[in-house]
Amino acid sequence: MVITNVEPIVLNSKLIQKFYFSQWHYESRTICIVKVVTDEGYVGWGEGYGPANVIKAAIEFYAPFVLNQNPLENETIWQKMHRRSLDFARRGIMLSAISAIDNAIWDLKGKILNQPVSILLGGRKRDSVPVYASAMYFTETDDLTQTLVEEAVVLKESGFKAMKMKVGLGIEQDLKNIEAIRKAIGPEIKLMIDANHAYNYREAIQLAHQAEPFNIFWFEEPLSPEEYDKYYELRQNTSIPIATGECEFLRDGFLTLLKNKSADILQPDLGAAGGLTEVKKIASLANAYGVEVIPHCWGTGIAVATALQFLSNIDITPGRMFAPEPFLELDRSENGLREELIKPAVQVEDGRMKIPNKPGLGIEIDEDALRKYAIS
Repeated sequence: MVITNVEPIVLNSKLIQKFYFSQWHYESRTICIVKVVTDEGYVGWGEGYGPANVIKAAIEFYAPFVLNQNPLENETIWQKMHRRSLDFARRGIMLSAISAIDNAIWDLKGKILNQPVSILLGGRKRDSVPVYASAMYFTETDDLTQTLVEEAVVLKESGFKAMKMKVGLGIEQDLKNIEAIRKAIGPEIKLMIDANHAYNYREAIQLAHQAEPFNIFWFEEPLSPEEYDKYYELRQNTSIPIATGECEFLRDGFLTLLKNKSADILQPDLGAAGGLTEVKKIASLANAYGVEVIPHCWGTGIAVATALQFLSNIDITPGRMFAPEPFLELDRSENGLREELIKPAVQVEDGRMKIPNKPGLGIEIDEDALRKYAIS
């Protein structure tokens, strides 16, 4: 059996209401997925995180090195793609293309062997995971704080036990939003804050110190991702755990974070850091350093399904009878690609998601939705 086709597909979903975070506005969601097909008719799906049209071009670059390969030899294929672009793709968007293809090959492998990806990764350690709502983006509104509070209350009433809000508008506004949301949701809900690397060290430490009384579960990307030493300094000067890594790539990049003691929580994106093949190794590396891994996940239902399979298998250190569970990040901003593209649909019950146990990633693609959103 060999791979006979590698097809990148760009999907676009226009937003009814645009939103923004500390860096820029979104008026639509545009994502590149990939369809990988074998000569026996098996089909695997993957997704890359980042600028869709650039990822599409990168997938087209890698496709010749994937064609006619045995999909069961996923590590061999991964290594071939990586070596072919090592001189210019040690970081960045080319790795999103490798990740998309790699995840699609894992989906293929599971379907060929009639096993869920979690089994092939080494075994299922859990059949469901808690979900945190990645939400509370900024919108153009007369009263932003009240709008965010109303959204947080709806999330709580929907059953979420944990949620993440955006910060990065300025310390005064951030603190106003944090205080109002914590008051509205109560002390029992886990609350994370995400600056999307908006602040320098002085600003980040000021915000962290003033946010500590509001029981923040973690402070995500407070600083620019290359400031490894500053992340360490921030960790030493706040009681809030520091999370980062969605802008990091490969074992080497995460080893730099670990050696510099830059994070309490690593957040590799399965659609960017190297795919399931590489992120499995990143997780093992983090485990050796005693650092938690909670993957970044912000895309279509394919990304959600991929993260679920990974989370079913991931180790928790130290082991104990009542060990903590890894979280799934579930974006709650408007996204038709997340809600309509896969079957069964993304569904949260009492703040948790079940991990599919069907072969591969455990999902099917809704062909009507694919046609609806495909632009190439």
